[in-house]
Formats: sequence, structure tokens, C-alpha cells
Amino acid sequence: MKKLRKRKPGKGEEAAAESSEWKIKGDPTEGALLVLAAKTGLAKSSLESLYTRVKEFPFEPERKRMSVLISHQGGKLVCTKGAPDLLIERCSYVLWGDHVVPFTGTIRQKVLQANEAMAKDALRVLGFAFREVKAHDVIETPEQAEQGLIFVGLIGMMDPPRKEVKEAIYKCRQAGIKTVMITGDHGTTAEAIARSLGIIARGGRVVTGAELSGMDDDKLQKMADDIYVYARVSPEHKLRIVQALQRRGHVVAMTGDGVNDAPAVKAADIGIAMGITGTDVTKEASALVLADDNFSTIVAAVEEGRGIYENIRKFIRYLLASNVGEIMTMFMAMMMGLPLPLVPIQILWVNLVTDGLPAMALGVDQAESDLMQHKPRSARENIFARRLGWKIISRGILIGFCTLGAFMLALSEGARSGDNLVHAQTVAFATLVMAQLIHVFDCRSSRSIFHRKLLENKFLVLAVLSSLILMIAVLYLEPLQPVFKTVPLNLRDWALVIVAAGIPTFAMGIGSVLGSSKPTKGTKITYGGATATRTLSR
Repeated sequence: MKKLRKRKPGKGEEAAAESSEWKIKGDPTEGALLVLAAKTGLAKSSLESLYTRVKEFPFEPERKRMSVLISHQGGKLVCTKGAPDLLIERCSYVLWGDHVVPFTGTIRQKVLQANEAMAKDALRVLGFAFREVKAHDVIETPEQAEQGLIFVGLIGMMDPPRKEVKEAIYKCRQAGIKTVMITGDHGTTAEAIARSLGIIARGGRVVTGAELSGMDDDKLQKMADDIYVYARVSPEHKLRIVQALQRRGHVVAMTGDGVNDAPAVKAADIGIAMGITGTDVTKEASALVLADDNFSTIVAAVEEGRGIYENIRKFIRYLLASNVGEIMTMFMAMMMGLPLPLVPIQILWVNLVTDGLPAMALGVDQAESDLMQHKPRSARENIFARRLGWKIISRGILIGFCTLGAFMLALSEGARSGDNLVHAQTVAFATLVMAQLIHVFDCRSSRSIFHRKLLENKFLVLAVLSSLILMIAVLYLEPLQPVFKTVPLNLRDWALVIVAAGIPTFAMGIGSVLGSSKPTKGTKITYGGATATRTLSR
């Protein structure tokens, strides 16, 4: 048992709270048993005055029980607690009423039925037993202590999951992430908890450690996709489970806290240690340490990671499409024997101002609302996958064509005989800048500009406004006009600029809306065969 720590009320607390308030310090299971003892009138201080702990045989996953040897005025006792179905195998007698009687098959069956009934209610069940030890008996090993025990009874305790866990698991299922529970609890208890949390899918299986031991690696690999709960497992089972999932092509994230979890955590693609309850060994073996020991934090991290990756793709899409547009404008003009649509200082200005500020704002863009409703991407996916390369090239070509078209129209007007080329270059410059500034909003969505709120990203709005103001300054401030080789534009010119600049985005946006299909959501995702699997060790 662990000590209870008495906390003094802080300043400003209610007067009613000034009475003693107790907190559990140590293992939650030990604390629950200590509270139970206190409720029955067994005070820790009085027990310590009567009994002295001589030796302890700590809990081991293989034995699934722990024992202590204690001395008292009348002699010595071995007290044992552990998994009921395994503990009764070490018991020869049972405390039935006020008498110790042989542990017959009929009584054993009643105990197992009671254990099963409590487990179905999602209770974590512990069995208790003891035996008297003679003074001359040698007790040096667990095997010597845990034999011929007298079975006392069962205790069921509730280990309720956090409220946010069920929603987090639902998010995982929508995101195509399979959640697997690995626990040392009884199979019925584990299944009840897993079903209450929505972990087990239709047709999902629950496998115990005994069944797992009877499978070879090939059979486990074949069945891995259908298994959602592993109960009564040993440390070597955890490592086999991780390796079987990896051989199925899954990316596995394994959480753990104990020393025995370290091999599986180390073998997983993403090892996650508990920051509060985790041991130093597990933390050293892991890739990540979870500061709050909360499963929903892992899901939030997945969502954040997906958002960062998509923002990188937006950044690349915008910059490369803009650069392709500039290259196509200059290349096609030279191929057609036309004057250069842009002078070097204008190209430099576009790259530094128009490309730079909006691109940085895309790096902090909000994630799309359905980000966690998409299947996980393949670990071998190229950065230009999912038609990103096509979007970059096609949009760049359209921007180049529209910029060149506006340049040719302005050049053909001949309205300003002396400054005709400079005027046409100014129109091309404004068209290219406007096309890129419109295109940056299109880059926020994987579908089209119409799928996102235009003003949602305030940083992007400020970046675009800043680029517009700087462009207007270049066009209309006389000291800057000779430097950037520009002239003022009239309303007719601006009409041409806006129409030409808007054609690439809105033409492809309308096509995307007409040809779009609904994203895969909810139960339509085959999350058993997804490329990302999260293994949760409970």
C-alpha cells in the first residue's frame, strides 16, 4: 500500500473545505484498495502497529500477481493479490463464511462466474488470498510463497477512461487510424471497455495472451488486421504484435509506461512514453514523451502534423506555380519574337514581395475542416503526390498565358506611342502580381478557392494587402516609376488586369467544383487496411 498525503487547504478556499482533504500518492490500484480498507474501518496506522512487512514479491506480468510476507504476534502470513483466474490455480482452500474449506470444483466455478460477471461490467477484478506460514518455513521465492493459498474473495474496481478518449478514438476511425488495445486485464473486461469506447469494429476480434502464445508469427500476421484487443498479454507478446502489424505494412505508434513496454516501444515506428507514469527506461526507448498521459493528445498531435504537412505542400504549390508562371511568360514571349514582358527589376520585385509574404502566411494557415476525415498518406508518398505536380504546372502555364495575353493586348493598342512598351510591361507586371495574389487563396484548399473562407487566415490577408499596397506604390509614386520601369494604369487597364489575372483561378475552380466528389468519411473508411495504425497499451 502507498501512503496517503494530507494536503492543507490553500488561502481563499471555502470554509467547508478546511477539513482534512486526502490525496492518493502512488499507484492508482494500490490507492483504491487503501481507500476501500479505510471505508471498512481498517486504518493504515493501526494495521502497521500489528503487522510488519518482512519480504515482498513484486508484481510480474508473467505471474500477474504479487505477494508479501508479513509477521505478527501470532506468526507469519503470506498475502497475495492478482488476476483471479490465475490466482485460484495457486489456492487449495477458500474462506467460506467463517470457515476454511477445501476449494472444490463447484466453488471454483462460482468464483469464475462471479469474476466473469464483474468483468462484463467493465470492472477490473482482483482476487485475494493468504496462508499462514510456520516459523521455520523458508520463503525465498514467489513459488514458495504462492502455494496452498486460502482464497478470500474478489474486488472489482472501475478504471473509467477520460471523457475525451471516446471522441479521440472516433476521430482516429474517421482518419483511417486503427486503434488497438493491449492490456493485462481479463479478456471480458478489456472487451467491455473497448466496446464502450468504440475501439472494436464490426467483426473485430479479442485475443488473449494464451491464444497468442499458440499462434506462430505467420498466423498472427494474417490475423493482425482483424484483432482490436489483446488481453492478458506478456511483454514478449507486445513486441510480436508490433512486428506483425509492421509486416502487414502498417506504420505503428506504440504507447507504454513500464520497463516491460520498452522493447515494443523501441521497435515501433513511433514509440510514445508516458511522461507522468512512464519509467525512465521507456522514456529513453521512445521517440516521443507524452507530457499529460492523455490519448487525445496523441490524436491532436496527428491532426497538427497533418496540418503542418499540408501547409508545406501549400507553400510549395504557391511558390512553384508562381515561378512557372514567370518562366512561361518570358519563355513564350521570346519564342514568339515579342519584346520582354517584364524587366529584371520587376521579376526581382515579384520574387521578393509578391512571392515571399503570402508564402510565409500560408505556412501558418488553418487546417481544412475535414483534415481528419482523410485516409493516411503512404509513408513512401512523394511531396508532389495527389496531383500536386499537375496543379503546379497547369496553374503556372495558365498564369503565364494570361500574363502574356494581357501584355499582347496592351502592346497592340498603340494608344501611347512613346511609352507603348513600358505601358504593356506595366500591364503584364500588374497582371502577374494579381494572378499570384489570387492564386494564393486557391492554394489554401486541396480542391478549389470556393471551399475555404477567404478572410479566415488573417496573416494571409495582411500579406496580400501589403503586396497590393506596395504594387500600387510602384505604379503610382513618381520616384519609384523610373526605378521599376512602370507607368500609371487607368480603369480600362485595371479591368484587363483583373480579368486576365482571375481567369486561371476561377476557371480551374469552377471545373473543380463541377467535377468534385465527396471525401471519404466515417465508416466508409476501411481503417483496418489503412497505412497508419496506432497501438494503445493500457
